[in-house]
Amino acid sequence: MKEKPYASLSLDLDNQWSYMKTHGDAGWESFPSYLDTVAPRFLNMVEDLGVKMTVFVVGQDAAIPSNHSALRNIAEAGHEIGNHSFHHEPWLHLYSREEVETEVRSAEEAIYEATGQRPTGWRGPGFSYAPAVLETLGQRGYAYDASIFPTYLGPLARAYYFMKSGLKREEKANRKQLFGHWREGLRPLKPFHWNLPGGRTLLEIPVTTLPVIKAPFHLSYLLYLATFSEGLAVTYFRLGLWWCRVWGVAPSFLLHPLDFLGGDDVPELSFFPAMNRTGEWKLKMSRRFLEMLCGSFEVISMKEHVRRTESADIPLRDELLAEA
Repeated sequence: MKEKPYASLSLDLDNQWSYMKTHGDAGWESFPSYLDTVAPRFLNMVEDLGVKMTVFVVGQDAAIPSNHSALRNIAEAGHEIGNHSFHHEPWLHLYSREEVETEVRSAEEAIYEATGQRPTGWRGPGFSYAPAVLETLGQRGYAYDASIFPTYLGPLARAYYFMKSGLKREEKANRKQLFGHWREGLRPLKPFHWNLPGGRTLLEIPVTTLPVIKAPFHLSYLLYLATFSEGLAVTYFRLGLWWCRVWGVAPSFLLHPLDFLGGDDVPELSFFPAMNRTGEWKLKMSRRFLEMLCGSFEVISMKEHVRRTESADIPLRDELLAEA
């Protein structure tokens, strides 16, 4: 019997305040949170499906004691905990080397205190990355980075985001690399190594997009398509899964908290795509898509994805850090 291919599952645990901050909305400084609502929803769903995943946690959330219970529940359920930065600012390319090191270390310490796990995986907020970040991760012994989003559509997503926001010119300048440049679409879908100073390398596992055309198919994008046509979104995802198998790509499939929340749960975030639907509808559709993923692939965590990538001796493409 032919062995089932694998796909990794991860969730960027962006909180309500982090979306508001990136969007330029007032009130984020009080750190409003929906973790107590969203964590049980996605944990119950993946438990029903019998899969383990990776959850990238924001350090600022881990530093707030009232969030500890929700975060501990994730770790105690057996899911890998990753580092999603401390302040969740998708302009890390503007940070000094010292600020980057503080950002990574502070998040590590807060996440360890809250969950009991010390992260060995990183994903930058808004798919942001920079040489200083990658070098810091290598120096601190991280096993992998997962910040690359190989799509040509990043500038369109950023333009839509800016159109829906009230950001001032300076704030837009800070966010000018949000979702990446169109050149990101030229990057590979399969894992590769960054070449770091001192002979170090860092494994990169990109967020998967459709082979060749590099169109997104993470869960938030599928839900957005489903607001126009559920049948179209299902067909598109089925095509994407088939295409990954044909091209030999082990998908790194991405989730966000808003995939499990509707406009009735968090009216303040109604500007996001698909937030014009109820939480009940989004839970139903999210489950359907995850069942499709589990039907085509063995679903594993990012940590296990790294182990299988290395143990299977998959050819890894070396990339010069200067290209970042």
